Amino acid sequence: MDFLEEFDFHLPEEQIARFPAKNRDESRLLLVDQSKESFWEAPHFRNIGQWLLPGDVLVFNDTKVSYRRVFLQVESGRIHESIFLETVDDSSFVWTCILKNRAKLKLGDILCPVGFPNFQFRYDGKEEELSLLVSDKEISDSDFEIFGTIPIPPYLKRKVIEEDKIRYQTIFAKKSGSVAAPTAGLHFTDTLKEELVKQGIEFVPVNLQVGYGTFRPLTAEQWQTKTLHKEKYEITEETANRLNRAKKDGRRIIAIGTTSLRVLETVFDSQQQKYKVGLGQTDIFLSPGDNIKSVQGLITNFHLPKSSLLLLVSAFANSRLVMNVYRYALQNHFRFYSYGDSMFLF
Repeated sequence: MDFLEEFDFHLPEEQIARFPAKNRDESRLLLVDQSKESFWEAPHFRNIGQWLLPGDVLVFNDTKVSYRRVFLQVESGRIHESIFLETVDDSSFVWTCILKNRAKLKLGDILCPVGFPNFQFRYDGKEEELSLLVSDKEISDSDFEIFGTIPIPPYLKRKVIEEDKIRYQTIFAKKSGSVAAPTAGLHFTDTLKEELVKQGIEFVPVNLQVGYGTFRPLTAEQWQTKTLHKEKYEITEETANRLNRAKKDGRRIIAIGTTSLRVLETVFDSQQQKYKVGLGQTDIFLSPGDNIKSVQGLITNFHLPKSSLLLLVSAFANSRLVMNVYRYALQNHFRFYSYGDSMFLF
């Protein structure tokens, strides 16, 4: 699509981070100073404290990746890989899913997780690219931990290994419901967090349940309507109060990741200059030309070409600077995507 040509680039396969760095905070870090339109490299992410100020507020997403990747089997033995996204109308029985090879299914076919015939799902048709599966019982995240596995991104092009169960969760992970990790948070360790707190940095939670739409290519309709896939979010009264105090004090508010930024931009009232308590769904689409006022800094990974995430980063900083940073990262063999390296824009 021509309107995204500016945000396209060729990424060599070897620069896709298929596995995480040995230690979370050993990923590389690019510092991007918007006012000077300059950028430079720090030794490791663990050095980020050198560019943070006492009183800075780091806003993290406390979502937890649920074990929603499930291999389902029909009576004949054929296996269908699936990712359970969310329940329909708050029912715990009807699920929207990404279901592979669904053309081979007939309405009413019964599928069971491989090795767990006591859980049954009825194929109930499709809604565009998604499928509907109806369970014979209420399904919780603890059930998915029995018969499912963690849904690592498709571009990793490999099977889940035991290490992913730990490394594809952030240290902040608390509330289940996401099918993808808020990856900027993957760089933090408990030790690094403790060091930053001692430095006078404040950590504040928001929640956004990351959906599979984060991996979908943008459509012309989304570009024209300025809306994205809907994702559930929550910002508590305590978080709103802490953010509003920081705003009043003139302290910097820095989003750890694009998911945190989506929440903050959704609930920030630019007229009143206040963050509002909120529980709902957001389909906000941030792209170059939008004036982001909810944060003064953004920690993020290197994203897919022509993606909504890259456009969001280019809305926070100017797109020319962002694409110059990406060209530097490509030329200097930075690692991209979920398990890749990071940047801090301020």
